Amino acid sequence: MREVEVLGVRVEMPSNQPIVLLRESSGERYLPIWIGAVEATAIAFAQQGVTPPRPLTHDLMRDILTATGTDLDQVRITDVKDGVFFATLVFASGVEVSARPSDSIALALRTGTTIYCEDAVLAEAGIAAPAEEEDEVERFREFLDHVSADDFEAEDLGPSEG
Repeated sequence: MREVEVLGVRVEMPSNQPIVLLRESSGERYLPIWIGAVEATAIAFAQQGVTPPRPLTHDLMRDILTATGTDLDQVRITDVKDGVFFATLVFASGVEVSARPSDSIALALRTGTTIYCEDAVLAEAGIAAPAEEEDEVERFREFLDHVSADDFEAEDLGPSEG
């Protein structure tokens, strides 16, 4: 299990489908996960510190956890099968709940929860970016700094994470 950090979301062209990009915290692998537009917006809002006038679903989930005194201990990206990613929410009580990675990431960003990824998932779906490719990664980071949630359409672009 490796700790990963969320670099951000972007729209993949020409399919116009959003992806969330994770990076191994102590390594050179990146993990792109194709997600829905609504989830991309939720992740972008959390990263940009946007507070909507009324709570979105992931804000509501965070508020329920807080109100019930329940701590989200970890988010784990656990598997990938035929391009579909799977995740687990791990609570301090030991309870584990299966969830989509995009929802898990959106909740983790709102609660300050650490995200981990199974080594097997990184081995299968991760992309190594050696030092000479860092310029391209830096350009991607610059893009992420300038993208806003308004760049994502609310239409359903098809499932890729189950």
